[in-house]
Amino acid sequence: MPVRLDAPGSPVPSVTVLGVRGIGEVVAGADVASLVVDALAHDGVSLGAGDCLVISSKVASKALGLTWSGSKEDAVAAGTVRVVAERWAEGRPTRVVESVAGPVMAAAGVDASNTGPSAALLVLPDDPDAVAARLRSNVLALLGLPEATPFAVVLSDTAGRAWRGGLTDFALGSAGLLVLEDLRGGVDHDGRPLAVTMRAVADEVAASADLVKGKANGIPAALVRGLDPACFDASADGARRLVRTGPGDWFALGHVEAVRAALGAAPGSDEALEVGVASAGGRDDVAARVGRVVALALLEVPDGSADVEVAGDAAEVTAGATDDYELGRLVTRLEVAAHSEALRATVTARGPLCVTLTLSEPDPAVTSHASRQS
Repeated sequence: MPVRLDAPGSPVPSVTVLGVRGIGEVVAGADVASLVVDALAHDGVSLGAGDCLVISSKVASKALGLTWSGSKEDAVAAGTVRVVAERWAEGRPTRVVESVAGPVMAAAGVDASNTGPSAALLVLPDDPDAVAARLRSNVLALLGLPEATPFAVVLSDTAGRAWRGGLTDFALGSAGLLVLEDLRGGVDHDGRPLAVTMRAVADEVAASADLVKGKANGIPAALVRGLDPACFDASADGARRLVRTGPGDWFALGHVEAVRAALGAAPGSDEALEVGVASAGGRDDVAARVGRVVALALLEVPDGSADVEVAGDAAEVTAGATDDYELGRLVTRLEVAAHSEALRATVTARGPLCVTLTLSEPDPAVTSHASRQS
């Protein structure tokens, strides 16, 4: 269970972060624990109780021989539990997925950078917490310390975050560290009750370590020293405890993918590719977006039809069907599908078994007002 680390009277903590130099290129079969311990010893640093090692998951994947010889697309598919969002880039779909390793991240964590001379793709371990636990046990054995020693290993990786620009490191796996600090039931500085606050300690540790590890420094590990003793627990839950899925996940699908999935084109499906996927680099032109709207709307109305005329930044779509019911379904699907492409659908004419709609950019004044309200 998560715990509180800021009990009244606790000393103000001081934390230091030290990069581990001299590990060198890691190959399959390497003993990562020995490499880290020896590298620190070479710099005159000895490990002990109260220390936390943060080790790049890339190092662990190399040592475990987790390379992929096929295409990146196949590697991503193999490491995917479900697709959350997708865009088209460089001739193939780029996907944010819930990975087999646990976290929701781009491309299931498949990595092509800093992978060594072979330039092979690296994939994540299926159970990062188990990898972290083995590394912790191996380090403690090398130091001659018991398993109950307050000592932790965090396996770090890099990802983007919803609502925030840029990338940061996070805890992919963890052993010996209480990954969450539960502040619920306490009070803030002003005495007001805290009802929902839980601090992701393991992620903060991983991010702090990346300040000295970097991405191009050849420093794949760091020692974090000075954490509150209450942070350590040999039997603590791993980093998978930090992954939010199920009823607590408010963002199980991207907003575009949620609309498309409701119309029968779930992300990652053949139907999604058949309809077409928006590009990652920016907004496509109106013709491409309207084409996807029409294809999505017709996906489950096989006897329907749609004639399209594009003029500038708008398009006229005349929908037809075999009866009024199917026509109503098709028009409704067109209106909903337009939302997935940030277009407004307006009915402009009706005739026997046909309806004409105009698809256009939303009114900027309305969009601006909605943005201010949200």
